[in-house]
Amino acid sequence: MTEEITFYTNPMSRGRIARWMLEETGVPYHTEILTFGGTMKEPDYLSVNPMGKVPAIRHGKTIVTECAAICAYLADTFPQARLGPQPDERADYYRWMFFAAGPLEASVTLKALGFEIPQERLRMAGCGSFGDVMGTLEKAVSAASPYIAGKRFTAADVYVGSHVGWGLAFGSIEKRQAFVDYFGRLAERDAYKRATALDDEAAKAMQAA
Repeated sequence: MTEEITFYTNPMSRGRIARWMLEETGVPYHTEILTFGGTMKEPDYLSVNPMGKVPAIRHGKTIVTECAAICAYLADTFPQARLGPQPDERADYYRWMFFAAGPLEASVTLKALGFEIPQERLRMAGCGSFGDVMGTLEKAVSAASPYIAGKRFTAADVYVGSHVGWGLAFGSIEKRQAFVDYFGRLAERDAYKRATALDDEAAKAMQAA
């Protein structure tokens, strides 16, 4: 597919996940920086994402929102980047990507908001307890393989790794050595460094404006 990708983002958002994924694919893209409560809520962008949230991508006539979906879509659409799963990686690839999009995201958000699920109501919460989520994530990144789905870096590492890196930086996940080691491997990737530099530069430009 040769259509240009338009990337809608804000450098202080989950758009950093999608930026990293775009840099991993190596395909060209055009960036549109949007503002919280401003251009994100205007009709032009609401026609892209009615939620008025970033990130989103437009690829030709195709629109994709939600970070995990963007990562999976880009991995599938640009197979030459080898970011999608091989048959023997597929189970862990999908398991941990959706674990991060579900229990991890939910439990970290609830904790950050100061809400603790009562013990007697844990069965009602799909995310379970924060402690169980941290323990499960620790086991996932402590496996013998260096990456979340095996011996090879995939889009699932972009998504899971972004949650781990963000959590370590802002204290929203526990600073366990397994998390530090896992994210340390990912942060050495050239695509991650490029994406981070681009977003840091965009954040400085917004602050200076």
